[in-house]
Amino acid sequence: MSKPIIYLMGVSGSGKSTIGKKLTLILDIPFFDGDDFHPEDNVQKMANGNPLNDSDRSKWLQTLNNIARQESKKNGAIIACSALKEKYRAQLSNNLDRVEWIYLKSDFQTILKRIIIRDHEFMPASLLSSQFDILEEPKYSINIDISLTLEEIMDQIASKLSMNSELGLIGLGVMGKSLSRNFAQKGFQLSLYNRHVDDKEVNIAKNFVSEFPELTTAKGFDDIK
Repeated sequence: MSKPIIYLMGVSGSGKSTIGKKLTLILDIPFFDGDDFHPEDNVQKMANGNPLNDSDRSKWLQTLNNIARQESKKNGAIIACSALKEKYRAQLSNNLDRVEWIYLKSDFQTILKRIIIRDHEFMPASLLSSQFDILEEPKYSINIDISLTLEEIMDQIASKLSMNSELGLIGLGVMGKSLSRNFAQKGFQLSLYNRHVDDKEVNIAKNFVSEFPELTTAKGFDDIK
């Protein structure tokens, strides 16, 4: 079973890179900033104040899809990409079994203020209106209001990200631990519980999931609720 690919989408200046770098620490899966993979022709075109067209974006989107497919066979990935049109998102999702879309949403004036005060290597403020012009908001994404604090944004993403468990396993003795690792290696999302006994059995499940790389996305609980 393939690992999930999480795309962070939104116009330039919405915070994709910042949030991606925070999210990679929480989920312990690699982060790729889409801007780093633009062909040089694209970079130069934007630097000159000219918006990219569909043809310009096609090769770039294919590169990101290739990365996603490769990483889906490993530990999964977080990828920041504007993904403004539905057909762009279709190309990015091609041949992927598990894709999550997180849409960092805001209005033009808020983003414009951010663009003006920041130093972006090739995205001038003059191109922002062209991004809003072609933006097609997805109907299936996790929508995040970027006017929130970074901490609030991360809390919302954590609570809404639908990497839901597919199996729950109770009891982490020798057999329970062996089964857990086996299921995880097959790509299943797990919730694991072991009883709590003060001073004797504390945080057994939480400590267990931190020991093995295949349990990176598993959730460990001391409380059966």
